[in-house]
Amino acid sequence: MECKPLNTNKIYLITGAAGFIGYFLSRRLLEQGCRVIGIDNINDYYDINLKYTRLELLKPFEKFTFIKDDISDKAMIMNTFEEYKPNIVVNLAAQAGVRYSIEKPDVYIQSNIIGFFNILEACRFCPVDHLVYASSSSVYGANKKIPFLETDFVDNPVSLYAATKKSNELMAYTYSHLYKIPATGLRFFTVYGPMGRPDMAYFGFTQKYFAGEPIRIFNNGDFENDLYRDFTYVDDIVEGIGRLLCNSPVGGNIAPHQVFNIGNNSPEKLMAFIETLEKCLSKVIGREVVFDKTFEPIKSGDVPATFASTDLLQQAVGFKPRTRIEDGLQRFADWYCEYYKVK
Repeated sequence: MECKPLNTNKIYLITGAAGFIGYFLSRRLLEQGCRVIGIDNINDYYDINLKYTRLELLKPFEKFTFIKDDISDKAMIMNTFEEYKPNIVVNLAAQAGVRYSIEKPDVYIQSNIIGFFNILEACRFCPVDHLVYASSSSVYGANKKIPFLETDFVDNPVSLYAATKKSNELMAYTYSHLYKIPATGLRFFTVYGPMGRPDMAYFGFTQKYFAGEPIRIFNNGDFENDLYRDFTYVDDIVEGIGRLLCNSPVGGNIAPHQVFNIGNNSPEKLMAFIETLEKCLSKVIGREVVFDKTFEPIKSGDVPATFASTDLLQQAVGFKPRTRIEDGLQRFADWYCEYYKVK
């Protein structure tokens, strides 16, 4: 199935536009001639300079409008919808991070629950053609049945972050049912790539190496039963979202709401992922890179494996993520060494 061209007459509202996925999605839409309204509060959960770097790359596009504000401000959200009248809304703004949700629970309720409620309310009073929102593979909790299917039981989250994402799916379904809002939730599986989030393991490992510090691996040092992750390259995520925006959401007599996994459908052992990253960095700097490793117990909230079934997404839009970690991590390593001027 070929992706239809995006409708450039429509107005696209992207929350979290200065974030990792938000930036790449905004850029793709702008490159195709779409009008994009971006919202982001530029919080300091990680280095804000990286967020401003992404924004600077979006500013040259004439059809890009940026609003520095927080989606938890309901008046701002309602005013933005009334002023710009977006046709398509992609809600990517959220407080990310499984482990951080144990340390700072309040910000997850503020952004992921109250903020998303405000988006739903705005879509209720200012009807949109399609609401797409970020969920997470974390909703599967410690599910041992693999691969993870969208129909699996997901009522046992093991972190507050996961609980907020499951709540988002329930809230979206309810609003979709009551107010006929066409809505699509996307369960992202460990997204990585250039200009990514410094709180993600691959980014943090790279920073630690160049700072001459050991990396901490939370797998109990158990290589036999190593953690598995379905690592998904950011371009594949954006392609999947783009195709969903090109196609009409599911409707009918039931609520026009659906949830899709969007993952690589090819999980990798954590240690194999680390070895690949070492090889990619070695190619860039011209000498062998070997991380100094320390092994620690699995952190609270972490899950032993993530593995996405992508059949539903492929049936809906004719696409499944396909980037190999060797290629994706090489692009990250190339970008990192250039951006941080590593010699």
